[in-house]
Amino acid sequence: MASKPLPPELRDRDRTPQDPAITARELDNKAFNIHRARTLLWRAIRLRCPNCGHGDIFETFFRLRPACPHCGMRLDRGEPDDYFIGAYLFNLILVELILGAILAITLVLTLPNPPWVALQYGAAIAVFIGGFVCYPFAKTTWLAIDLWLRPMTPEELAWHRRGGQPNEPNLPQL
Repeated sequence: MASKPLPPELRDRDRTPQDPAITARELDNKAFNIHRARTLLWRAIRLRCPNCGHGDIFETFFRLRPACPHCGMRLDRGEPDDYFIGAYLFNLILVELILGAILAITLVLTLPNPPWVALQYGAAIAVFIGGFVCYPFAKTTWLAIDLWLRPMTPEELAWHRRGGQPNEPNLPQL
C-alpha cells in the first residue's frame, strides 16, 4: 500500500523552532528520557499526535489519517504493512489487565458467594467491548512508545513531509 504524497504546504515548509523534530545531538538525550515519555504518552492517551500534540489524527474512531495534519509525520512512520502489530498486542494486554482488575475487585467485593455465571458472561462481553474501545488508544500509545525509543529526527520528518516511499534506500528512520 503506497502512501500518498503530502500537500505542498506540509512537504515544502522550512523547519521552524516549533517543529517537533530534533537534531542529531539531541537524539541521544531524548531517547529513553522519562520526561519525554510522559509527554508522548499523555498526548497519546488523549488521542493526539504524540509527535506534535495536535488532534484530528483519526478519520474515524478506528482509522488513523495517513499523516498528522499539523506536523506531517506519517502515522505509520513509513512502515505501512506491519507497523501496528505491536499496537494489537498492546491492545490485547491492556484489555486483559483491565478485565483482570475488574474480576478481582468483583470477587473481593462479593465473597463468599461470587456470582460466577454473571462473571463468566460479563467477562466475555467486557473482552469483546474492551477490544474495540481500547483500540484507538493502543494505536496512539504504540506510536508514542516508538517515538520515545526512536525519536523523530529532522531527516525523518523531511522524508515524511516529502512523501518518501518505504522502499527507498537509506531510510532516515532506520
